[in-house]
This record gives sequence, structure tokens and C-alpha cells, in this order.
Amino acid sequence: MALATTGRPEASNAAATEYAVRLDHVSKSFGRPGRQQLVLDDISLDVAPGEFVTLLGASGCGKSTLLNLTAGLDAASEGRISVSGGRPALMFQEHALFPWLTAGKNVELALRLRGVPKNERRAEAERLLALVRLTGSYGKRVHELSGGMRQRVALARALAQDSQLLLMDEPFAALDAITRDVLHEELTRIWTETGVSILFVTHNVREAVRLAQRVVLLSSRPGRVVHEWRVEIPQPRRIEDAEVSALSVEITERLREEIRRHGQQ
Repeated sequence: MALATTGRPEASNAAATEYAVRLDHVSKSFGRPGRQQLVLDDISLDVAPGEFVTLLGASGCGKSTLLNLTAGLDAASEGRISVSGGRPALMFQEHALFPWLTAGKNVELALRLRGVPKNERRAEAERLLALVRLTGSYGKRVHELSGGMRQRVALARALAQDSQLLLMDEPFAALDAITRDVLHEELTRIWTETGVSILFVTHNVREAVRLAQRVVLLSSRPGRVVHEWRVEIPQPRRIEDAEVSALSVEITERLREEIRRHGQQ
């Protein structure tokens, strides 16, 4: 039986829980009454404090919808979402930076919304830019930054929210392979240094295996958790590593089975 529906993720004391986020029998439907389409069906999933989890599945299986529900941007139709340590930070596929602001001012905006005093914001913004390897970029405009640099600023802005949970919706999908590879390394380093929990959506199986401690596979619509893998390969990993490749092949075969089972091409 599904738990009572909640309109927004519930915050709780991180010290008193064993999870960064808990999804309990979460379902989501869209459409008018009587003509509703079930997108997510009875999802139960925990992400532990400091854990890195990736979500995989065919296009349209509800991965981004699940992230939006966790972020509080939409309400579940059924079930309960509990988040420890305050509101999650969300990073999109597009950088969504304000082009009329500098890199530093984009980060400062998140600090201002968090309530950081004005006289402390610049130093903290510069610290966060340094954390993502953008020392000296505080005054640069968005058009002066490469695609990879823009995503680094977006990551710094997400980290400026000081959340214990970072939600990432295919943040590197639009980048070239070399830039993506560099940002994989950077994200792994930042995750290790900060101890933040990460729930990461991707279509790229090798990306999922390279980054995560756990890979969760959703079925085709409606999205259900059908399998998960613990990734025991030590970090740092390379996307071309033999162990990464072998596990990626296994996961890809299971993903193809799901797509065939639902009659998708």
C-alpha cells in the first residue's frame, strides 16, 4: 500500500536518519482525471549520506520526472519523499546561467538566496569557483566561457546552496567527449572532497558506471525500479577501464531487455 501523498519532499534531521533522500512507494501520473498517464509506478529508493547513485533507463521512463519530484518542483501522485539536510540542489543539462551576470555573480546569487551576508559572498563565490577549477574566473561573462566552464560555474552555483543532496539531470550530455571526461574527474574529486550525496540521471551507461557507487535501472514507461548494481571498482576510474567496460556491457544488455520487453525501438 502506498503511503500518504505529500506535496513537497519532507525535510528531516540528517543526523537522525540513514538516508539523504528516501522515496517511499512514489508514483506520478499526468493528465486529466480519467485520461491520466502513469509515468512513475511505485518507486522506492534510498540514497545514503555521501552516496553517489546514477539512474538509467530508456527515454521517457521518468528519470527527470523523478528528479523534479525529489527537488520539490512537482508533487507525487502517491507516496512520500523525505529529504535530510534541507532542500536539494538541482543541476540541469543546460547551465541555465544568467548571461548578464559574471561567473562570480551567478554563484553569488545562490549565496544571496541562501542568506549569506553581502560582505561574505564574494570570498565564498571565489572559493567555490576555485573548487571547480575556475580560479580567476569571477569576473568573466557567460559568453567568455566554454561549454565545460559554464557547467563548472553551474556546479559551483549548485554547491553554493550548501545542500547535502545534489540532483544532476544529464549535466554533461551536451559536451564533447574530452570535456565530459575531464568533468567526470572533477565531479568525482568534488564529491570526494565535499561528501555531498548525488543522484545523477544519465542515458550513458559507461558514464553511470564510471561515476557511481550504485546504478539503478528503471523500466520503460511507467518507470519502475527493475534492477540495481553495486559498483565495487575503486575510484578514480577511467571510462575505458576493462572493469568499467565489462559492467557497462552487462547493464546495457539488461537495458536492452527492458526496451524489447516494452516493444520500444
